[in-house]
Amino acid sequence: MEIDRTIAREVPISDQVIVGADQIVMMAGPCAVETHDQMYRIAEAVHAAGGRVLRGGAYKPRSSPHTFQGLGLDGLKIMREVADEFGLLVVTEALGIEHIDSVIQHADIIQIGSRNMQHFPLLWAVGETNTPILLKRGFMATIEEWVLAAEHIRQRGNDQIILCERGIRGFDPLTRNVLDVNAIPLARKLSGLPVIADPSHATGRTDLIIPASMAAVAAGADGLLVEVHPDPANALSDKDQALPLEQLPELFDSVAGIAEAVGRKI
Repeated sequence: MEIDRTIAREVPISDQVIVGADQIVMMAGPCAVETHDQMYRIAEAVHAAGGRVLRGGAYKPRSSPHTFQGLGLDGLKIMREVADEFGLLVVTEALGIEHIDSVIQHADIIQIGSRNMQHFPLLWAVGETNTPILLKRGFMATIEEWVLAAEHIRQRGNDQIILCERGIRGFDPLTRNVLDVNAIPLARKLSGLPVIADPSHATGRTDLIIPASMAAVAAGADGLLVEVHPDPANALSDKDQALPLEQLPELFDSVAGIAEAVGRKI
Protein backbone atom coordinates (compact mmCIF):
# COMPACT_ATOMS: atom_id res chain seq x y z
CA MET A 1 0.00 0.00 0.00
CA GLU A 2 1.31 3.44 -0.90
CA ILE A 3 0.14 4.99 2.36
CA ASP A 4 2.46 6.35 5.03
CA ARG A 5 0.50 7.93 7.87
CA THR A 6 1.82 7.06 11.29
CA ILE A 7 -0.21 9.50 13.39
CA ALA A 8 -3.99 9.14 13.50
CA ARG A 9 -5.74 12.37 12.61
CA GLU A 10 -8.69 13.66 14.56
CA VAL A 11 -12.22 13.66 13.15
CA PRO A 12 -14.42 16.34 14.74
CA ILE A 13 -18.11 15.43 14.88
CA SER A 14 -18.98 18.55 16.86
CA ASP A 15 -17.11 21.17 18.87
CA GLN A 16 -17.17 18.86 21.90
CA VAL A 17 -16.86 15.42 20.26
CA ILE A 18 -13.64 14.64 18.41
CA VAL A 19 -12.84 11.06 17.45
CA GLY A 20 -9.13 10.36 17.65
CA ALA A 21 -8.33 12.79 20.45
CA ASP A 22 -7.74 11.92 24.12
CA GLN A 23 -11.40 11.07 24.69
CA ILE A 24 -12.80 7.58 24.06
CA VAL A 25 -16.04 8.40 22.21
CA MET A 26 -18.92 6.20 23.32
CA MET A 27 -21.62 5.46 20.73
CA ALA A 28 -24.58 3.37 21.83
CA GLY A 29 -28.08 2.45 20.73
CA PRO A 30 -30.14 -0.39 19.28
CA CYS A 31 -29.42 -2.42 16.20
CA ALA A 32 -32.70 -1.15 14.77
CA VAL A 33 -35.00 1.77 15.49
CA GLU A 34 -38.34 0.21 16.44
CA THR A 35 -40.53 2.82 18.15
CA HIS A 36 -40.32 6.36 19.51
CA ASP A 37 -40.67 5.08 23.09
CA GLN A 38 -37.83 2.59 22.61
CA MET A 39 -35.50 5.26 21.25
CA TYR A 40 -36.46 7.80 23.90
CA ARG A 41 -35.61 5.36 26.69
CA ILE A 42 -32.31 4.47 25.06
CA ALA A 43 -31.30 8.07 24.36
CA GLU A 44 -32.11 9.00 27.96
CA ALA A 45 -29.93 6.14 29.26
CA VAL A 46 -27.05 6.86 26.88
CA HIS A 47 -27.05 10.51 27.92
CA ALA A 48 -27.23 9.64 31.62
CA ALA A 49 -24.27 7.25 31.30
CA GLY A 50 -22.14 9.86 29.56
CA GLY A 51 -22.44 8.71 25.94
CA ARG A 52 -22.06 11.25 23.18
CA VAL A 53 -23.48 9.52 20.10
CA LEU A 54 -26.76 7.66 19.57
CA ARG A 55 -26.57 4.76 17.13
CA GLY A 56 -29.45 2.96 15.47
CA GLY A 57 -30.43 1.40 12.18
CA ALA A 58 -33.22 2.85 10.06
CA TYR A 59 -32.29 0.87 6.94
CA LYS A 60 -31.44 -2.70 7.92
CA PRO A 61 -29.50 -5.05 5.59
CA ARG A 62 -30.67 -8.26 7.24
CA SER A 63 -29.45 -11.61 5.96
CA SER A 64 -33.01 -12.86 5.61
CA PRO A 65 -35.60 -10.79 3.73
CA HIS A 66 -38.24 -12.24 6.04
CA THR A 67 -36.88 -10.39 9.08
CA PHE A 68 -37.37 -6.78 10.15
CA GLN A 69 -35.82 -4.45 7.57
CA GLY A 70 -36.10 -1.18 9.46
CA LEU A 71 -38.45 1.83 9.50
CA GLY A 72 -36.58 3.79 6.86
CA LEU A 73 -37.17 7.54 6.85
CA ASP A 74 -39.53 7.32 9.83
CA GLY A 75 -36.73 5.70 11.81
CA LEU A 76 -34.33 8.50 10.90
CA LYS A 77 -36.84 11.11 12.07
CA ILE A 78 -37.38 9.33 15.40
CA MET A 79 -33.67 9.04 16.03
CA ARG A 80 -32.96 12.70 15.25
CA GLU A 81 -35.83 13.88 17.46
CA VAL A 82 -34.82 11.95 20.56
CA ALA A 83 -31.11 12.64 20.06
CA ASP A 84 -31.77 16.37 19.94
CA GLU A 85 -33.80 16.20 23.12
CA PHE A 86 -30.80 14.77 25.01
CA GLY A 87 -28.04 16.64 23.18
CA LEU A 88 -26.69 13.57 21.41
CA LEU A 89 -25.16 13.15 17.97
CA VAL A 90 -26.44 10.47 15.58
CA VAL A 91 -24.72 7.75 13.55
CA THR A 92 -26.72 5.56 11.18
CA GLU A 93 -26.16 3.51 8.06
CA ALA A 94 -26.75 4.44 4.43
CA LEU A 95 -27.36 1.22 2.51
CA GLY A 96 -27.16 2.80 -0.93
CA ILE A 97 -26.52 6.03 -2.78
CA GLU A 98 -30.26 6.75 -2.67
CA HIS A 99 -30.15 6.97 1.14
CA ILE A 100 -27.29 9.44 1.47
CA ASP A 101 -29.31 12.66 1.34
CA SER A 102 -31.83 11.45 3.92
CA VAL A 103 -29.10 10.22 6.25
CA ILE A 104 -27.22 13.52 6.00
CA GLN A 105 -30.41 15.43 6.86
CA HIS A 106 -30.95 13.41 10.05
CA ALA A 107 -27.53 12.16 11.18
CA ASP A 108 -24.08 13.51 12.03
CA ILE A 109 -22.11 10.46 10.87
CA ILE A 110 -22.82 8.25 7.84
CA GLN A 111 -22.12 4.59 8.57
CA ILE A 112 -20.99 2.26 5.80
CA GLY A 113 -21.78 -1.25 6.94
CA SER A 114 -19.66 -4.37 6.75
CA ARG A 115 -21.48 -5.72 3.70
CA ASN A 116 -20.92 -2.44 1.85
CA MET A 117 -17.24 -1.94 2.63
CA GLN A 118 -16.37 -2.53 -1.02
CA HIS A 119 -19.52 -1.03 -2.54
CA PHE A 120 -17.34 1.38 -4.47
CA PRO A 121 -20.04 3.64 -6.00
CA LEU A 122 -21.36 4.19 -2.45
CA LEU A 123 -17.83 4.93 -1.17
CA TRP A 124 -17.28 7.40 -4.00
CA ALA A 125 -20.60 9.10 -3.30
CA VAL A 126 -19.99 9.59 0.44
CA GLY A 127 -16.49 10.73 -0.45
CA GLU A 128 -18.08 13.70 -2.18
CA THR A 129 -19.93 14.79 0.96
CA ASN A 130 -18.69 16.88 3.88
CA THR A 131 -20.13 14.51 6.49
CA PRO A 132 -17.97 12.27 8.72
CA ILE A 133 -17.96 8.63 7.60
CA LEU A 134 -17.80 5.54 9.80
CA LEU A 135 -16.42 2.70 7.68
CA LYS A 136 -16.93 -0.79 9.09
CA ARG A 137 -14.53 -3.55 8.17
CA GLY A 138 -16.01 -6.25 5.98
CA PHE A 139 -16.41 -9.50 7.88
CA MET A 140 -14.22 -11.28 5.29
CA ALA A 141 -11.89 -8.35 4.55
CA THR A 142 -8.18 -8.10 5.18
CA ILE A 143 -6.81 -5.05 6.97
CA GLU A 144 -5.29 -3.86 3.68
CA GLU A 145 -8.62 -4.13 1.85
CA TRP A 146 -10.29 -2.18 4.66
CA VAL A 147 -7.71 0.61 4.62
CA LEU A 148 -7.86 0.83 0.82
CA ALA A 149 -11.65 1.09 0.98
CA ALA A 150 -11.13 4.19 3.12
CA GLU A 151 -8.78 5.50 0.43
CA HIS A 152 -11.65 5.33 -2.08
CA ILE A 153 -13.55 7.76 0.15
CA ARG A 154 -10.54 9.97 0.80
CA GLN A 155 -9.62 10.19 -2.89
CA ARG A 156 -13.00 11.82 -3.57
CA GLY A 157 -12.23 14.61 -1.12
CA ASN A 158 -13.67 13.52 2.23
CA ASP A 159 -10.97 12.69 4.76
CA GLN A 160 -13.30 12.71 7.78
CA ILE A 161 -13.20 8.94 8.09
CA ILE A 162 -13.48 6.74 11.18
CA LEU A 163 -12.60 3.07 10.78
CA CYS A 164 -14.61 0.50 12.75
CA GLU A 165 -13.33 -2.98 13.60
CA ARG A 166 -16.48 -5.08 13.97
CA GLY A 167 -15.07 -8.59 13.97
CA ILE A 168 -14.16 -10.97 11.18
CA ARG A 169 -15.63 -14.36 10.42
CA GLY A 170 -13.99 -17.24 12.28
CA PHE A 171 -14.64 -20.96 12.65
CA ASP A 172 -15.86 -21.17 16.25
CA PRO A 173 -19.69 -21.17 16.48
CA LEU A 174 -19.68 -19.98 20.11
CA THR A 175 -19.12 -16.38 18.98
CA ARG A 176 -20.62 -14.55 16.05
CA ASN A 177 -17.28 -13.20 14.84
CA VAL A 178 -13.72 -12.70 16.08
CA LEU A 179 -12.70 -9.28 17.40
CA ASP A 180 -9.40 -8.61 15.64
CA VAL A 181 -7.61 -6.62 18.34
CA ASN A 182 -4.43 -6.62 16.21
CA ALA A 183 -6.26 -4.65 13.55
CA ILE A 184 -7.00 -1.68 15.82
CA PRO A 185 -3.46 -0.30 16.24
CA LEU A 186 -2.34 -1.58 12.85
CA ALA A 187 -5.15 0.02 10.85
CA ARG A 188 -4.62 3.24 12.79
CA LYS A 189 -0.93 3.22 11.88
CA LEU A 190 -1.42 2.26 8.22
CA SER A 191 -4.26 4.64 7.47
CA GLY A 192 -3.59 7.62 9.71
CA LEU A 193 -7.27 7.46 10.69
CA PRO A 194 -8.98 6.96 14.05
CA VAL A 195 -10.28 3.45 14.73
CA ILE A 196 -13.21 2.43 16.93
CA ALA A 197 -14.54 -1.03 17.77
CA ASP A 198 -17.96 -2.65 17.66
CA PRO A 199 -17.89 -5.33 20.39
CA SER A 200 -21.52 -6.27 19.79
CA HIS A 201 -21.09 -7.56 16.24
CA ALA A 202 -17.61 -8.83 17.03
CA THR A 203 -18.84 -11.20 19.73
CA GLY A 204 -22.56 -11.65 19.12
CA ARG A 205 -22.97 -12.24 22.85
CA THR A 206 -24.17 -9.87 25.53
CA ASP A 207 -21.90 -11.41 28.15
CA LEU A 208 -18.79 -10.65 26.10
CA ILE A 209 -19.51 -7.02 25.20
CA ILE A 210 -17.89 -5.47 28.27
CA PRO A 211 -14.70 -7.61 28.20
CA ALA A 212 -14.32 -7.04 24.45
CA SER A 213 -14.85 -3.29 24.93
CA MET A 214 -12.10 -3.20 27.53
CA ALA A 215 -9.73 -5.13 25.25
CA ALA A 216 -10.41 -2.78 22.34
CA VAL A 217 -9.69 0.34 24.39
CA ALA A 218 -6.54 -1.23 25.80
CA ALA A 219 -5.41 -1.87 22.21
CA GLY A 220 -5.87 1.80 21.30
CA ALA A 221 -9.45 2.11 20.05
CA ASP A 222 -10.64 5.71 19.86
CA GLY A 223 -14.23 4.80 20.64
CA LEU A 224 -16.85 2.08 20.91
CA LEU A 225 -20.05 1.38 18.98
CA VAL A 226 -22.27 -0.71 21.27
CA GLU A 227 -25.75 -2.14 20.81
CA VAL A 228 -28.14 -1.57 23.74
CA HIS A 229 -31.85 -2.22 24.14
CA PRO A 230 -34.43 -1.77 26.93
CA ASP A 231 -35.77 -5.30 26.35
CA PRO A 232 -33.20 -7.41 24.47
CA ALA A 233 -35.30 -10.58 24.58
CA ASN A 234 -37.93 -8.88 22.42
CA ALA A 235 -35.64 -6.83 20.18
CA LEU A 236 -36.59 -7.00 16.50
CA SER A 237 -32.94 -7.35 15.48
CA ASP A 238 -29.80 -8.88 17.04
CA LYS A 239 -31.31 -9.59 20.45
CA ASP A 240 -28.44 -11.90 21.48
CA GLN A 241 -25.86 -9.11 21.27
CA ALA A 242 -27.79 -6.22 22.79
CA LEU A 243 -26.66 -4.96 26.18
CA PRO A 244 -29.56 -4.26 28.58
CA LEU A 245 -29.89 -0.58 29.43
CA GLU A 246 -29.26 -1.25 33.10
CA GLN A 247 -25.75 -2.50 32.23
CA LEU A 248 -24.69 0.74 30.55
CA PRO A 249 -23.18 2.21 33.75
CA GLU A 250 -21.13 -0.96 34.22
CA LEU A 251 -19.87 -0.72 30.63
CA PHE A 252 -18.88 2.90 31.03
CA ASP A 253 -17.19 2.33 34.39
CA SER A 254 -15.22 -0.64 33.04
CA VAL A 255 -14.08 1.24 29.95
CA ALA A 256 -13.22 4.32 32.01
CA GLY A 257 -10.83 2.26 34.11
CA ILE A 258 -8.98 0.97 31.05
CA ALA A 259 -8.99 4.43 29.44
CA GLU A 260 -7.36 5.92 32.53
CA ALA A 261 -4.71 3.18 32.54
CA VAL A 262 -3.69 4.10 28.97
CA GLY A 263 -3.80 7.85 29.55
CA ARG A 264 -7.22 8.61 28.08
CA LYS A 265 -10.74 9.34 29.30
CA ILE A 266 -14.34 8.81 28.26
